[in-house]
Order: sequence, then C-alpha cells, then structure tokens
Amino acid sequence: MKIDTTGLKSFIPEEEIFQLLENTKNPLPERVREIIAKSLAKNRLDPEEMAVLINAEDPALVEEIFEGARELKKRVYGNRIVLFAPLYIGNECVNDCQYCGFRSSNPDVLRKTLTLQELDGEVEALVKRGHKRLILVYGEHPHYGAQFIHDSVQEVYKQKHGNGEIRRVNINAAPLDVEGFKKVKSAGIGTYQIFQETYHPETYQAMHPSGPKSDYLWRLHGLDRAQEAGIDDIGIGALMGLFNWRFETMALLYHTIHLEEKFNVGPHTISFPRIEPAIGTDLCDRPPHEVSDYDFKRLIAILRLAVPYTGLILTCRESVELRNEIIEFGVSQIDAGSDIGIGAYSQNDEEAYKKSQFVLNDGRSLDQVIRELCEADFIPSFCTGCYRLGRTGEHFMEFAIPGFVKRFCTPNAVLTFLEYMEDYSSPETKVSGMKQIERELERMPEGDQKLQLLERIAQIKDGQRDLYF
Repeated sequence: MKIDTTGLKSFIPEEEIFQLLENTKNPLPERVREIIAKSLAKNRLDPEEMAVLINAEDPALVEEIFEGARELKKRVYGNRIVLFAPLYIGNECVNDCQYCGFRSSNPDVLRKTLTLQELDGEVEALVKRGHKRLILVYGEHPHYGAQFIHDSVQEVYKQKHGNGEIRRVNINAAPLDVEGFKKVKSAGIGTYQIFQETYHPETYQAMHPSGPKSDYLWRLHGLDRAQEAGIDDIGIGALMGLFNWRFETMALLYHTIHLEEKFNVGPHTISFPRIEPAIGTDLCDRPPHEVSDYDFKRLIAILRLAVPYTGLILTCRESVELRNEIIEFGVSQIDAGSDIGIGAYSQNDEEAYKKSQFVLNDGRSLDQVIRELCEADFIPSFCTGCYRLGRTGEHFMEFAIPGFVKRFCTPNAVLTFLEYMEDYSSPETKVSGMKQIERELERMPEGDQKLQLLERIAQIKDGQRDLYF
C-alpha cells in the first residue's frame, strides 16, 4: 500500500503544550478543585485545565485528584469492570520500532503467524475459559492486510463451544487506507485501536527509523480514515516511557478534541501502557523517560477527569498490586488470563516468550481475577450489548456523556457475569460472584428494569444465554 500524506498536518500543537505546562506551574488549590468539580459534572476538560492538574504536585492535592477520579468513575460507569483478552495473530513486522520485540531487526524473536486451524484452537481455549471479548493484535506486514484481518475476525466469530462464543472482536493493527478500513468494518469488528506510541515528533522519528510506521502523519491520521470508513468506535493510546508523560497525556487530550471537533465522536477508549522488557530489546530495560508508579497513577487519574465519558484500559503489563490499586482511579476495562505468545493459549510452549512482544507482570487466571474483583466490590462484565444494538459512536456519546450509560451497563454486567458463573467459574469464584450479584441487586432501585433483570436472571439459570438490555 502506497502511503500518501499530501495535505496532512499535525493537530498536536507541540509548542502550545510545552507553553501550557510552563504557564500552569504551582497552581492554586482553589483552581485545582474548580477543575475537579467541572469534571465531576461530566464535562470534558480543556488542555489548560489538564495542564493545571498535571502541575498539581502537592501530595494533598494529588490525593484530591485521585478521589475525584474514583468518584467520577462511580458516577459514569458504576463499579463495573469490563474484561477481555488479547489474541496475537502474528508477529511478522516490517517496522523497526526500537522499543518493540517484534521489530524487523530483532534476531531473537521467533516469527510466527497462526494458521486458521491454529486460530481456531486459540479461540476454543479462550472460550472454554469464559472469555467473550477479544482484541486481535497483528504486526505490520504485507501478510496482514485488510482482507487477512477481515478473514481472521470472521473465523473467530464462527467458533461456538458449548454455551460459549466470542461476541466482540476488537482490533489492534496498523493504520489502513479508507478502503481497507471499510473491508475490516464489514467483518463486524468492535473498536479499532491505533496507538501513536509517542506524539512528540522528534522522539517519534528516533524510535521509528524505518518501515511504514516511520511516517508520523500517516499514523496520526489513521483513525480519521477509520471514521471516514464508518468505524465510529475507535481507541487511542500512547506508550508511556518514550517521552515525558506530561506531554503525552496532554497530546492524548488534543487527539480526543480533534476527533470530537471533526467527527463529533471522541475515542471510545484511551490506553496508556508503560514500556516493559522485551526479548532482544535493550531499550525496554532502560526507557528514555521511565514513568514511576506514582506518576503512572497520576496520569491515569488525570485522564479519567479530563475525558469523563471515555473508557480507560489497564493491561497485564502492570503488576497485580498496582492493578488492584489503580483500578479504582477510573479504569473501566482490563485484560485477564492473558498470554501474548503466538499460539500460547492452546499450547504449552516453552518458547512462547520468544514469540511475545514484551513481558507481562500479571499472570493470574481469568477466574482468579474475577474472584478478586468481586471481593473488592466490582462487578465483572463481558457485555457486548451496546455494539449489537447500535449504541456506538455518536449514539454512544449521547448516553455516555451525561452518564446514562450506567443504566444499561450494570444490568448487562450482571447478566454476562452470571453466564460466566453458570458455565465456567470455580466453586470459590461462584460463591463470591453470587454475593456480588446480590449486592448489585440491593443497590438497584425498584422498578420495571429491576423486574426485567430478575426475569432474565431466572432465564439464564434455566439455560438461556446472551440476554441483554
């Protein structure tokens, strides 16, 4: 595919970001509190307001930011946590990204692309553990064009095992042209993720010396083309550690504003992974701008306050302890029971790490994660109702921005979670899970929806599946 960036301009105002960060140093506590209050009213913040929160260094003010993020999460999404798993399809790649185990110049990685039969085995293994939502991950390579992505998505949707199936497939892959995005959309995908990795142009060029990914503007405008192709459910992200986290966090907000202004739809999700060790990749052992745990918590809480309606994704890159702490700061989606070696879900492969992009730090099973979520008073969710009822893009924003989406999310979380307990959970997790459902029902106001939910709970216990509001 020939890349044409004629007429494209960056919507990330580099100098303006630096100036805002300089001009808002040492903010007054009253100003910080005003901004938190604006966010709690479910209003997206402006860049200057985000810069104020970033520059709030006093520990007491930072704790107020943390508490604001906790409260906002409850108001918009309740206490539900959506669960998914990554499924790596292939690690062939023509890019030479300096931080990536898949980079083209890495002699230590074992290259592998799943055959359709192997893909079926991976999906079967995931379904039998209880998963219903996947994100398929691809390297950037001529083998992994739009038709290949389309066909692999459809293959995943074909698989039925007992009461289980994958009901939503998201994509993390290279940016395509408009026609390519249309082809992928026709497979029935959910979210299409493209991470800019770093929004700082000079750092971007240094980190991406060759391959199609070396074109900053082509990647930056990738999700514009997805929108033009009709994919209105998109995810943005930055790899924290390549450049200063303050700049990257600001840039994520500018990207959000660009999408809102051009398409009237902001990103459905924002991701903020930190660099982790990767086979044969020395840079990952010494990130250029390493982000401490404390600053990582700050940037997540600030993102939650800055864009109240957008889902925040926290992955198994992080440790169990940190994930359990950060999840309260506004995270709405996590992966669980993850394995990122090509083919690793269905095979006991001692060399799986040689086929992996990086190292994971949370090795808990899906069942264990679910049990611990319940013990912490979260309701696990595998819901896909919005996507199949057309509540995506601008329509989703109509529900999400005022916070009404919680009215659908909690009942649907209960129903999909009950499916998991009926079909897959360990006895210990089922005990914890039923207690959590009882707590959720006690919190729900009396009315028609609660009565309908109780009817559907009975139907699921009687063997029916895939019920949702």
